Amino acid sequence: MLLALMSGFIAAFLVPWLYHQQGERAVWWVALLPAALFVYFLGFIAPISQGDPLFFHYDWIPSLDISLDLRLDGLSLLFALLVSGIGTLVIVYTGSYLAGHPDQHKLVMYLCAFMGSMLGVVLTNNLMAMFVFWELTSITSYMLIGFYHEQEKSRKSALQGLFVTVGGGLALMAGIVLLGQIAGSYQFDQIISQGSQIQQHPYFLPMMLLILLGAFTKSAQIPFHFWLPNAMAAPTPVSSFLHSATMVKAGVYLLARLQPAMAGDTTWTLLLVVAGALTMLVGSVMAVTSTDLKRILAYTTIASLGTLILLIGIGGEAALVAAMVFLLAHALYKGALFMAAGTVDHETGTKDIRQLGGLRRAMPQTAIFMSLAALALAGIPPVLGFIAKESMLTGLLMSPWQNLLLLVGVISSICFVACAGLVAIKPFWGIEVATPKSPHEAPFAMRLGFSLLATLGLMFGLIPSLVSPLIDASASAVIGYSIDPISLSLWHGFNLPLLMSFLAFTLGYLLFKYWDKLAVKFSWAKALLNYGPEKGYEQFMEGLVSFSKWITAKLQNGYLSNYILTIFITTIVLVSYAIGSKVGWYGSLDFSGVEVYELLISGIIIAVVGYACITEQRLGAVAAIGALGFCMALIYVFFSAPDLAITQVLIETLTVILLVFVLFKLPRFQRLSSSDVRWRDALVAIIFGGMMTLLVMTVTHFAEPERISDYLIENSYVIAKGRNIVNVILVDYRALDTLGEIFVLALAAIGVTAMIKLDKDKP
Repeated sequence: MLLALMSGFIAAFLVPWLYHQQGERAVWWVALLPAALFVYFLGFIAPISQGDPLFFHYDWIPSLDISLDLRLDGLSLLFALLVSGIGTLVIVYTGSYLAGHPDQHKLVMYLCAFMGSMLGVVLTNNLMAMFVFWELTSITSYMLIGFYHEQEKSRKSALQGLFVTVGGGLALMAGIVLLGQIAGSYQFDQIISQGSQIQQHPYFLPMMLLILLGAFTKSAQIPFHFWLPNAMAAPTPVSSFLHSATMVKAGVYLLARLQPAMAGDTTWTLLLVVAGALTMLVGSVMAVTSTDLKRILAYTTIASLGTLILLIGIGGEAALVAAMVFLLAHALYKGALFMAAGTVDHETGTKDIRQLGGLRRAMPQTAIFMSLAALALAGIPPVLGFIAKESMLTGLLMSPWQNLLLLVGVISSICFVACAGLVAIKPFWGIEVATPKSPHEAPFAMRLGFSLLATLGLMFGLIPSLVSPLIDASASAVIGYSIDPISLSLWHGFNLPLLMSFLAFTLGYLLFKYWDKLAVKFSWAKALLNYGPEKGYEQFMEGLVSFSKWITAKLQNGYLSNYILTIFITTIVLVSYAIGSKVGWYGSLDFSGVEVYELLISGIIIAVVGYACITEQRLGAVAAIGALGFCMALIYVFFSAPDLAITQVLIETLTVILLVFVLFKLPRFQRLSSSDVRWRDALVAIIFGGMMTLLVMTVTHFAEPERISDYLIENSYVIAKGRNIVNVILVDYRALDTLGEIFVLALAAIGVTAMIKLDKDKP
């Protein structure tokens, strides 16, 4: 399981090498990985359907009790199958969609890394580990949305998506920390088992609000929905994979995972229901008023995400089963529709539905399977999308606010029917319209993905028993206990959901039929977007830039003296407040044990520092500072640290020599500051020095801790297997610090090498 989790990242590193060896044929080799993962996860359906989740434990840092724990149950298995299955088709699609593109390998590499990140989100059993993968999905999606980085629109959309989702991620991190403190664990299984105790904690409300904020930003809920349509600036494979089937459902996954622990809380239910219903309504209306194929699908994705959040908020078996059926159906038909829409754009040169028509003759297979996927979007039998819509309406009937929510559900269904007509009927039927490119059927690799997904939607609709075990297991994981086997069917007799479906289809068809006229009449509503959340985001970003310019002009004006002054004053205020309010100042001077040589060294230090401050000669200042360094070396010698003393002497000698070579030709110091400024700086320096003195005296007032050297002497060989204590400290006890220093040196070496190489390359 660990290899399955990490395989996406491993593949991402290997993709450039594969493309170097195989060229664009490498995409088929890369696609074998998600295909193998899909087959691997399929093998877990039988044991998972028995009702017991599988746990996998891997020690990471045993000495710190840090491990990687994975959990596979119905919910995580459903997501893993979607990620790996749709990922396979998207990677194959990418090879043909970007045929001949010089950066095709980069997109495939990013897709592999994203796949690994998303698998990490749904498979980890630890909230902290999940958060790491959560943020990795934001980073990889930023790279994917901004793939066409030479276009300003792509760069802006990528930054917007990153800013919104990472901002929500910060709130999520705070919520996770609070939840871990409340539950005493970051393990999902332990958190879920403490639902009632968690809800009674005084920090429950802020914790819940922070987690909801993180989930809502990720899953594009009102008012954070605006980033998702703008992300359609990405290539179609990205839209199909990230923004319809996987990443945007990460928030849905998290809320579904926490549902057993949160169920029953009124605030949790109310917030999810309100946010989900509003998102469902706004997304549907925005979809039917759009003219771009991908934006229509993006807004219907927003509405679908709102539907899932709404169903989770309602809770109960009927609503949560409906959520799982809807999640599966949506992933199938939306992945197919995005790939088909990208195919239309690729082969015609436009995705504006007003410039498309009569394509069924030039693109017959695309027309058939896009229409089949559109049936699922509209919720028309015999596809799985119809069962999902029926289940959704049944779930709404279980809510205390059923009348209002049913109205929202019907309006959304009406808009979905109209959108299905806009994406499937308008481009392919009617009078043939001239397009920027001469239309023709796409290559097989581009048709494979949406044809297979649309066919699966039809197959699962006709034979729903094929997916019933998976739906049972996923719904049980969300509910928190095993439920009785469900019965999915195209026909449940004449009932209220069927009546509402028929009403939605009839009104949706009329809306589609008169769409051209209605679109003109309601075009004024587009102006309302100037006052929406996206406008607020833009104003916030403009204000952030203005504030940054102002604060930069105040604090980073190019004068090092001002930087040091700011740091000193800030340190004085914070340290003085912390010690004065928390500990108190303690200080007593005792010169009884002072040796003559210590007084001599102290006097020299004071003299050379004073001279360095008042001299007008650069070389004199350098020599004085060098003398200070040699005095520090003497202190190291007297306190039994000869290795530090030798290092200090070498550094000071080399520094003085280098500075002399650089500075001996420069003029004397100039007086650029007034007398008042110099007295101010002197006062700040005296106060800072006095504060540090009092700080040291306060620290030494308390009992001294045990000497760490005794511990190192006793344990260096026993624990670290090293007899040289200094080496053990550097490579074991301070391993990360040393590693950081190595990175710094390596970066410096790379920079120097690059400058030398660039200099040689000059004509």
